[in-house]
Parts: sequence; C-alpha cells; structure tokens
Amino acid sequence: MERRIGVIGIAVENREQSAARINQILSEYGALIVGRMGIPYREKNLSVIALIVDGSTDEIGALTGKIGNIRGVQVKTALVAKG
Repeated sequence: MERRIGVIGIAVENREQSAARINQILSEYGALIVGRMGIPYREKNLSVIALIVDGSTDEIGALTGKIGNIRGVQVKTALVAKG
C-alpha cells in the first residue's frame, strides 16, 4: 500500500469533554504520527492540534474518522504523495 505524508488539523470546541478520548485515539495511531503541536486558543474557547502523519490513506482515514466522530471536534486533512 502506498504511504502518504499529510497534515491533519483538529479543532476542539470543548477540551474538557473530549481531550481524554482524542489522546486515546492518538495513542492508538502513534506509529503514524511524525509530529504533534497543540495550541489552546483561549480567546475563542478552542484548542487546535496539528499533526504531521505518515501512513496509508486507509490508516490516516481511520484515524481522522475516529477523531471526527467525537462531538465538538472538527478534522481536516491534506495529503501528498510520498516522494
């Protein structure tokens, strides 16, 4: 299966409710994650997580699908072919 490099942006509206579940999912898919940055945007009552990932489209899709199913969480992904 072809591997892809990508960026996943995660916006979390209610950190207290969803942080534990998000971290659990990210741990499950830790082998795909190359880098992670989390920023609390207090003025907007929002937290933003940026992930750099390296995996197959199926693996990345499974990760984003699980996170995207959490209430109050939005996910966007940009993938490129691995050079």
